[in-house]
Amino acid sequence: MYHEQHAAAAVAPLSGFTVGVTAARRADELGALLQRRGATVLHAPALRIVPLADDGELLAATKELIDNAPDVVVATTAIGFRGWVEAADGWGYGEELLACLRGVELLARGPKVKGAIRAAGLTEEWSPTSESMAEVLDRLLDEGVADRRVALQLHGEPLPGFVEALRAGGAEVVVVPVYRWMPPDDLAPLDRLLDATVGRSLDAVTFTSAPAAASLFSRAEDRGLLPELLDALAHDVLPACVGPVTALPLQARGLDTVQPDRFRLGPLVQLLCLELPSRARTLPVAGRQVEIRGHAVLVDGDVRPVPPAGMSLLNALARRPGWVVSRADLLRALPGAGRDEHAVETAMARLRTALGDPNLIQTVVKRGYRLALDPAVDTKYADA
Repeated sequence: MYHEQHAAAAVAPLSGFTVGVTAARRADELGALLQRRGATVLHAPALRIVPLADDGELLAATKELIDNAPDVVVATTAIGFRGWVEAADGWGYGEELLACLRGVELLARGPKVKGAIRAAGLTEEWSPTSESMAEVLDRLLDEGVADRRVALQLHGEPLPGFVEALRAGGAEVVVVPVYRWMPPDDLAPLDRLLDATVGRSLDAVTFTSAPAAASLFSRAEDRGLLPELLDALAHDVLPACVGPVTALPLQARGLDTVQPDRFRLGPLVQLLCLELPSRARTLPVAGRQVEIRGHAVLVDGDVRPVPPAGMSLLNALARRPGWVVSRADLLRALPGAGRDEHAVETAMARLRTALGDPNLIQTVVKRGYRLALDPAVDTKYADA
């Protein structure tokens, strides 16, 4: 019988896991949601948003639309639509832009954009349930766009496929660039997140925009770490995306991602609460239930934080549960330990202290160490 199994119910689902956050916008909200569920969060904005309120390109596009109203306007993001209206207001064209938008077919990419449109006193004609630009494009092409003028509010990056498809259908397309994604001013946090991903000290990395994913890959390429980053995301660090559009840069690199059914921060965090614990290793050891997480161990449901060196040793022992692992092999598992096997003994003593039960790991004289796997399952693992 395991001790105090009821304690497991009280453990926060993300306790013992470290999650990287690449978002520039709403990062605090996402970080708070993760921390509330027990996660340790490493935040590194992979980009910054540069508003173009003083940009001549946005002013020119706005004046052109006021002077020559389009047939259709596609609003792609709430922050972008609000920024456009606010910039026009600052230039003294606010009322004229709103009057122009009242007379056109106004399409909203999703609920948040709908909210921004209605807050401006306008009403959208249609919005897709999927929040997908592909669905918006399908609707426009089904309606027919020949000889129609379509204005497209960009959401920080060009949409060449979307624009080309409209032009191929005979439309005149006016792009409205409200803001742009740029690399962060300070690259140090992004480098720390990149190093943590490559070093497998993260359990998951979250992406809430396609440009953030592209920026992380670009920085990895600049540092010569792209192959290592792709290997980490393919095998050990879970890439979690808020939706399919965000996942495109990762899928283009051959990476599988997880995405919630609803493209929101809350469901993204809920998905991690299911995915990460399901990937943790649980073993019956010395009459206790031991669950090995990213930087902590649950012993009968009690969260025991473990230092990085200790986690390295524990993971090495857990790869072949119940088998003896030599000091030499454990030394190789220790990051930066050099050649002194006393480093193993020191790290092992700290690991046993962190676990709170020295009987979980047995010393096998002159051979090494082993997890004290319960006899009932010891045979199963030995035969595997």
